[in-house]
Amino acid sequence: MIQFDAVTKRYPDGSVAVHEFTLEVPTGQITVFVGPSGCGKTTTLRMVNRMTEPTSGRVLIDGRDLTAIKATRLRRGIGYVIQNAGLFPNRTIVDNVATVPRLLGQPRRAARRHALDLLSQVGLSAELGARYPAQLSGGQQQRVGVARALAADPPVLLMDEPFSAVDPVVREQLQNELLRLQHDLGKTIIFVTHDIDEAIKLGDHVAVMRTGGTLAQFAAPADLLTRPADSFVAAFVGRDRGYRALGFARADSLAVIDEQPVRLGDPMTTARDRQRDGWVLVVDTDRTPVGWLSPAGHRLDDTIAAAHLNLGGTLARRGESLREALDAALSSPSGRGVVVDEGGRLAGTVTAAQVLDGVKARAADGLARSARQGGRG
Repeated sequence: MIQFDAVTKRYPDGSVAVHEFTLEVPTGQITVFVGPSGCGKTTTLRMVNRMTEPTSGRVLIDGRDLTAIKATRLRRGIGYVIQNAGLFPNRTIVDNVATVPRLLGQPRRAARRHALDLLSQVGLSAELGARYPAQLSGGQQQRVGVARALAADPPVLLMDEPFSAVDPVVREQLQNELLRLQHDLGKTIIFVTHDIDEAIKLGDHVAVMRTGGTLAQFAAPADLLTRPADSFVAAFVGRDRGYRALGFARADSLAVIDEQPVRLGDPMTTARDRQRDGWVLVVDTDRTPVGWLSPAGHRLDDTIAAAHLNLGGTLARRGESLREALDAALSSPSGRGVVVDEGGRLAGTVTAAQVLDGVKARAADGLARSARQGGRG
């Protein structure tokens, strides 16, 4: 467990970055520090590996004050991932990842072999190991940064806005990759971000910091959204926090609508016969949705091709969150959100009205539970 005990960081000019910060970071979970610029998130993170020393207070790991541990030794046992990866430009990718194991005395061949295994673990091919950082995309470099941080199998991983410099698509991929890795590895992770959506998606717990380096609230994401501690937290989380909270509401009870899809290569006349409200869903031979088609305006002697499709609309996985289902419905050109099974195959569709009915039913269940608990009290 990582503990911050009344930690303060004051600089010689009198400015205070962190003030009386006290928090216990749960072992084996992701704790996210989030807040406005200048609130002390990164400063607090860097106290864990002693890249920043507190002016007062203590930081402890498993009850041991970090000042009792030599800084170089401490850092070798803590993974550290920063924005833009921070890779050594003159070393190959495999040698970048092998850096810490080599410092710890592991033979070069064994360290490189382990590095190649880690590259595979973060979704990179072994062929990339011979390249240099400049030859990789930003997203690939960040994956290498994660692999390097994991190379010595540290129990603690510090991540300072690691995904903020990549585009939204790659960012989502990296977030999902981190969640997958954490499911397998169970590290104690402190993750810094300024993005509340990223904090809610990744965090088992979220620490909201306010300007001046104080802790405003520490809570699980669902509690943060539904019960903000004060007006600052409510404003920072955002006015659409009710929509975000749907991400924690399961959609298991939502009934899907049976669709009559068509396939690429089918006659346009088939699409016209199966359309509903002017739209028909197009799937491939494995029943994987590929887009929506509006037959109007197309020649009836045409065959359905990819160029005819409207690619709008996200996909919702069956039994996942109400937010995912609602987003699929609202983003679909047909107004029908596409629901897929675990294999990505079509399970049916759902409308926004159905999702909202599910929200109402969930709220009614919550009120009923509250009433029963009040009666027992």
